[in-house]
Amino acid sequence: MSLYPIILSGGSGTRLWPLSRPHYPKQLLSLACEATMLQATVARSASDNFSPLIVTAEEHRFHVVDQLKAIGVTPAAILLEPEPRNTAAAIALAAESLAATDSDAVMLVMPSDHVILDEKAFHDAVRKGIPAAKAGLIVTFGISPDRPETGYGYIESAQPLSDLPGVHSVACFTEKPDSETAQAYVGGGQHYWNSGIFLFTARTYLQQLELHAPAVASGCRAAMTNAVTDGHFVRPNRADFITSTNISIDHAVMEQTDKAAVVPVSMGWSDLGSWHSVWEIGDKDQNGNITKGDVVALDCHNNLFRSENGPTIAALGVSDLVVVSARDVVLVLPRDRAQDVRQLVNVIGASGRADALHAIVHRPWGTYETTDRGDRFQTKRIVVKPGQKLSLQLHHHRAEHWIVVSGTARVTINDEVSLLRENQSTYVPAGATHRLENPGHIPLHLIEVQCGPYLGEDDIVRLEDNYGRVE
Repeated sequence: MSLYPIILSGGSGTRLWPLSRPHYPKQLLSLACEATMLQATVARSASDNFSPLIVTAEEHRFHVVDQLKAIGVTPAAILLEPEPRNTAAAIALAAESLAATDSDAVMLVMPSDHVILDEKAFHDAVRKGIPAAKAGLIVTFGISPDRPETGYGYIESAQPLSDLPGVHSVACFTEKPDSETAQAYVGGGQHYWNSGIFLFTARTYLQQLELHAPAVASGCRAAMTNAVTDGHFVRPNRADFITSTNISIDHAVMEQTDKAAVVPVSMGWSDLGSWHSVWEIGDKDQNGNITKGDVVALDCHNNLFRSENGPTIAALGVSDLVVVSARDVVLVLPRDRAQDVRQLVNVIGASGRADALHAIVHRPWGTYETTDRGDRFQTKRIVVKPGQKLSLQLHHHRAEHWIVVSGTARVTINDEVSLLRENQSTYVPAGATHRLENPGHIPLHLIEVQCGPYLGEDDIVRLEDNYGRVE
């Protein structure tokens, strides 16, 4: 039997801000263990018999490749959503991809940003669900609740299916109940948290999608028919894809179908949807605190303190707080308000503080970070990976000064090519064709000073590029 792990790696990067950012959402971060959440998800589904199929955003594609390469995994394919259309469409792309060669392929659909502490229980639950999926059911996994959580959706189970041990039919789904209802659910024993993990065949999902959400089905079918393949990357046709309805699999299919089934499981699951969730699953000291990074805490209880390349966190006599210190911003809030971080991020975005949402910007060749700016100038810290190069480009409105801090830079300015080493610098006039690359075996670190009347990132004319960014 063919079992295909489908890993959804999307997200806006807001709930675990300021570490998670729109260009670097939480699945790319190490939050629950040394591995990133994406790597941990891939690892728990690893097998010699199959490779994962990843659905992600265009802007995250090189992060995904780098993280899979770091753990020695080659994906079956990486499907690049032209723009977010929620989980129903993302899964449909994967189903169409598999159905082209194996419509009976069993798909194990997993978000890339969940924590599962008991992987044996997870694997046992999947094994229980496979016969149900092969029989044409759409299987979800219900998490046995240990508290009246109001931030999760719930599944009410009905009678067990006699010919499918460990599998129940579904009575109904309930979205995020109030506290009183959630308390009743926990006490009743028939309700489970909706994990967002699914098991079904490509054929079954596409049939149910056609029945209950035909716009999603037709849009994704056309998008994959007209897709363009570039190595591991598959780019569905944008014009077709955006005709799909923006809707979750829960609303599009699970709440409508008569083929829903649930496998109850206790597996140490969390969607790590807030800083409070990070505190809940973390290793705490004798005072209930979780500390990481440069933290000094005296007489503090039940806090989450995390410094990631930011200023030292010094705390005295506080309780039940989240304090996250990043290089450019410090977040402080009560743990019981952790679900409201998204509101704060929206206010910051509306205020024009774009840097607070995009501190370190990741590119396929490395990273850059704005460190200072003023009238007609800004400075950036640039890191170029070994063997990588930026595009051959020019700027109409700004000149640039490059100072090498460590490593070796090969610099092209118009027709001249030179090597720069530590403490050496060069000047790129406005309008000059130029390129920066790292020919060495260690990362290249440099400081860039930009001067001119306009310093926006859209003042880049790419003439040649290794990453397909020349239009």
